[in-house]
Amino acid sequence: MPEVILCKFGEVVLKGANRQNFESSLVKELRRRASPHGIFKIYYKQSTLYIEPQNSECDMDGMYDTARCVFGIVGVNRAAVCEKNMESIKAMAREYLPEKLVGKRTFKVDAKRSDKRFPLTSPEISAEIGGVILSTVRGIKVDVHSPDVTVTVEVRDDHAYIRAGQEPGAGGLPLRSAGRGLLLLSGGIDSPVAGCMMAKRGMDIEALHFESFPYTSERAREKVMTLAEEMCRFVSRMHVHVISLTHVQEEIRDRCEEDYFTILLRIFMMKLAERTAREYNCHALITGESLGQVASQTLAAIEVTDSVVNMPVFRPCIGLDKNEIVIEARRYGTFDTSILPFEDCCTVFTPRHPKTKPRIEDVMRELDKLDVEALLDEAYATMTTETKLVFPEYK
Repeated sequence: MPEVILCKFGEVVLKGANRQNFESSLVKELRRRASPHGIFKIYYKQSTLYIEPQNSECDMDGMYDTARCVFGIVGVNRAAVCEKNMESIKAMAREYLPEKLVGKRTFKVDAKRSDKRFPLTSPEISAEIGGVILSTVRGIKVDVHSPDVTVTVEVRDDHAYIRAGQEPGAGGLPLRSAGRGLLLLSGGIDSPVAGCMMAKRGMDIEALHFESFPYTSERAREKVMTLAEEMCRFVSRMHVHVISLTHVQEEIRDRCEEDYFTILLRIFMMKLAERTAREYNCHALITGESLGQVASQTLAAIEVTDSVVNMPVFRPCIGLDKNEIVIEARRYGTFDTSILPFEDCCTVFTPRHPKTKPRIEDVMRELDKLDVEALLDEAYATMTTETKLVFPEYK
């Protein structure tokens, strides 16, 4: 039977004069993501995005799962298509709905009639289709207040559509509709979540990872690359830049007071991140910091690290506790990789008693013991880059 995927826009519909630009961005992204699943016609009309298979070889299950991971879409459902007359609608309901209602005890019908020339009103359509369901699906009952499933009948200008239930989409704004940001990507739980959260707000994400070989292993780098690949399920494409901090950390260890190791390392990271961001046309830094979670994430420490860069720093996890971040990591599919036991550079030369309330003047005094610019130049020269894609042919 003819079946399509219908996607509902979220806050895109509130964008006024810019709405068409957001809708076009969303359609382009879906078209890019569709190619592994077959040939689809993708377009938007009447605040709905339509994904129509063009032949029987199309992978509807794969396309459905892909659509649920595209930012800007709040609801995704598969729907049967028929001619917009009650005879066809009722026939399609008898054929299509029994399988969709297996295991459901209660239902209601919600009819929407955007074509006001249709001879029946929305309540009349609901009553007719409700009667079909009651006579076709054994044991099911009507519950208009708290049903197990809502059956929706939409009568539009061209066809009628019948669907049962709706799965949530990824929400947010279309990718690349809000500029580009550079994510400081570690191997932990928090930073991949932060990157996905900012991508949800329309940001194009680049990533910067720091390593300290031989103190950190090749497996640690592989872990981060795996995280980037997992994030691509939502962000589609990511360039991952890697910088070695080995000599920086050794110099901090040899020349500075131990209590300041953590905050000094963080300063170097932020300075290198800003330099990388400016070279690759990123207009903000993104970190996975959560206020008070560790010594470098106290308010005083954040004040110090913010003082050494001259661009916005977004911290989408700042008000989340660890359990909330873990929930998001599971939702984005990065949690299992994040907890693999490979240490990153943040665990190298960890002080026994790191400063949790560092004063800027004291930190600057420690920083003066180092040839900061030379160390930054040396570290930056070690940069390598890998590109990760949601699938190899993605463009």
